[in-house]
Amino acid sequence: MNEVLGEALPLAVGVAISPVPIIAAILMLLSPAATRVAPAFLVGWLLGIGGAVTVFSLLGQLLPTGSEEGARPAVAITQMVLGSLLLMLAVRQWYDRPAPGADPVLPAWMKGVSAMTPLKAVVLGAALAAANPKNALLALSAGVTVARGELAVGSAAIVLVVWVLLAGATVAVPVVTALLVPDRVAAPLDRMRVWLVANNATVMCVLLVVLGVSLVGKSIGAL
Repeated sequence: MNEVLGEALPLAVGVAISPVPIIAAILMLLSPAATRVAPAFLVGWLLGIGGAVTVFSLLGQLLPTGSEEGARPAVAITQMVLGSLLLMLAVRQWYDRPAPGADPVLPAWMKGVSAMTPLKAVVLGAALAAANPKNALLALSAGVTVARGELAVGSAAIVLVVWVLLAGATVAVPVVTALLVPDRVAAPLDRMRVWLVANNATVMCVLLVVLGVSLVGKSIGAL
């Protein structure tokens, strides 16, 4: 179990470093409806992450495992494809970055974040978690990792829970902290929001390159 967890956790960190949902959570926390909307968004975020990685771990059971013929090539090819897709996303992120001196353009839906209902916040959190291409690819890779580990049901469940908690930590920590000590975090959260908006493209590009190269390297080693 420890080996599978160790291999899957870097992928969880890749999901955790997602500036857009963190910015959305901060905007909700700075709104008058923070106590209702932000926790709902966190629930949706965790459900989206957990649902995606669980489904992919179940689908991963379809790949050859252990001593089955073709197990190593199948895993290697899967990792190669996933790594290549992450690198393609990195290239797209780089070319879509704002021009020097230009203000970053945020999604239009962020303007209405502060007026969202809890139900819409849950849906938004789940959508940002599961429908984002980067998160989907990382959840798929983590699911395949868990599946080919051939763990018992209990051990696999522990790995998935730990993975989801780590992947959701960057949204969970600000939300929980702001709800516990709201007077102390407003200014730091706003500074974090400004920094994330300004550096979103760079952060995502570097992250995607690191994770993509890592998966491609593992695939070459598995051949």
